[in-house]
Amino acid sequence: MENYLKEFPNKEGYFGEYGGAFLPPELEPQFEEITKAYEKISGDASYINELRYIRKHFQGRPTPVSHARNLSKRIGSGANIYLKREDLNHSGAHKLNHCMAEALLAKHMGKKKLIAETGAGQHGVALATAAAYFELECEIHMGEVDIEKEHPNVVRMQLLGAKLVPVGFGGRTLKEAVDSAFASYLEQADEALFAIGSVVGPHPFPRMVRDFQQVVGIEAREQFTEMTGNLPDHAVACVGGGSNAMGLFSGFIQDKSVKLHGVEPMGKGPELGHHAATMTFGKPGMLHGFKCRVLEDAEGNPAPVHSIASGLDYPGVGPEHSYLHDIGKVHYGSATDDETLQAFWALSRYEGIIPALESSHAVAYAMKLAKECPGETILVNLSGRGDKDLDYVADNFGTGDDLKI
Repeated sequence: MENYLKEFPNKEGYFGEYGGAFLPPELEPQFEEITKAYEKISGDASYINELRYIRKHFQGRPTPVSHARNLSKRIGSGANIYLKREDLNHSGAHKLNHCMAEALLAKHMGKKKLIAETGAGQHGVALATAAAYFELECEIHMGEVDIEKEHPNVVRMQLLGAKLVPVGFGGRTLKEAVDSAFASYLEQADEALFAIGSVVGPHPFPRMVRDFQQVVGIEAREQFTEMTGNLPDHAVACVGGGSNAMGLFSGFIQDKSVKLHGVEPMGKGPELGHHAATMTFGKPGMLHGFKCRVLEDAEGNPAPVHSIASGLDYPGVGPEHSYLHDIGKVHYGSATDDETLQAFWALSRYEGIIPALESSHAVAYAMKLAKECPGETILVNLSGRGDKDLDYVADNFGTGDDLKI
């Protein structure tokens, strides 16, 4: 791994045995066009300079690193938790990092429309934001279950001018939203770009989205070193598809001294259908045009999944995460719904930061890790803010009066 980020993926989009592009024949030319366009602009100084301008003057980057001093003291082991504050990125999450870049790519390609799926709504909001900025049409597919859970983000997407397409078949969550968006893209591929929302999907998207999210790891490495004089002992991020995690991990993947941790949703427990812990229980398989680890039912189909966090309830995962799991470079743990709620309330009460339920999985895991690793430092990617989750949590679980920490 002397130069990991340049070596992986290979030209065909594989991370070891995972990745690739398994497409209907009618989409092969479209994805070849996207690949060629990305390879061209990724080394283009004018594209890079425009993206840097956007990140500084529109997104508000760099986002800071904050020391969670009060939470660390309450845990009491001497370990210290730090937060990379992607919740302070414009639109409230890390998603805008790749959405602005994908929209800029679409403009360079002469496309007029952006199409995407969304689970928690953060990718949908970010893409609608990018579409408004670049004066592009925007079509967002979202499961009916998630529309009900994430109403604030639904309103935001509509205010930003996006066309929201409710998805009412199957489990009515993220997987079905991806299926629906792909079907719509098939009919509009000449004029639209399917702006995939994570490090998933056919090549080149796992590579593209990781590259666009590298800004998180680059900033975090420099900021943490400036704050503490050292690298962190641990870097922690939640994993659904895995874009925020690959963003953070890319800053430390060459460092043997930094332990990388991906945190999956264990949901209500280990029974199939009660969680979305793909790394823990999945096996190599095919999903949405690429190979990755997949949760499957007895018939070999993608299994039903559950998470309190709509952005994590996906039966697959990024192919790069699948590879990093197999080679042991990243440790993949989990947090239950109950642990996630405790972390959500704890960060709110003790640090004045209301995190997204997705990010709360990483905070929950970091809190457990802090107890196990006295005196060590833990950097968490706080990938999003919790405005979208307030009504859902308050209506169903209360406001933290039974906080046990």
